[in-house]
Amino acid sequence: MEERNEQAVEEQMEAAAEVTEQEAAEETTTEAVDAEHAALEAKLAETENRLLRLQADFDNYRRRAQKEALDAEKYKAQNLATGILPALDNFERALKTEANEANQALLQGMEMVYRQLLEALQQEGVTAIESVGQPFDPYQHQAVMQVSDSNYDSNTVVEEFQKGYKLKDRVIRVAMVKVNE
Repeated sequence: MEERNEQAVEEQMEAAAEVTEQEAAEETTTEAVDAEHAALEAKLAETENRLLRLQADFDNYRRRAQKEALDAEKYKAQNLATGILPALDNFERALKTEANEANQALLQGMEMVYRQLLEALQQEGVTAIESVGQPFDPYQHQAVMQVSDSNYDSNTVVEEFQKGYKLKDRVIRVAMVKVNE
């Protein structure tokens, strides 16, 4: 009977050792699964973050492309207008000459062409910047001279040497002016 008891105790010890080994193996497996789970969650969070950034970048690109397309449509006449402005300046200079009987008809023809150019530019949204008597604005005026005149307030445009022009709300050429101190 003692042998049986010893055998039974040994069997119980072996069974307990096997259970301990199984528990240790299960703990190792659980730890490995938990570590793998944490790694997968981190990778998922990183992927979601990257996806959100890409989505925001795409939205920004789409908005920027729409704004550029609207600006291109709005300011489509800018290159043409800036090319015509020097010719318009020359017309203004020619119209300031004194007319005599010989060149009166020529001067009238030039006036008609000048008015047509101005009308065509105005239809596209090009307008002259009013300068004389206005406060100096560095975004619209370029001061080429400065004088001291008691008839004008300080920092006021006294004379305009070259007209400035706007296309809708954008300045396409600043006015060259003389400013009071």
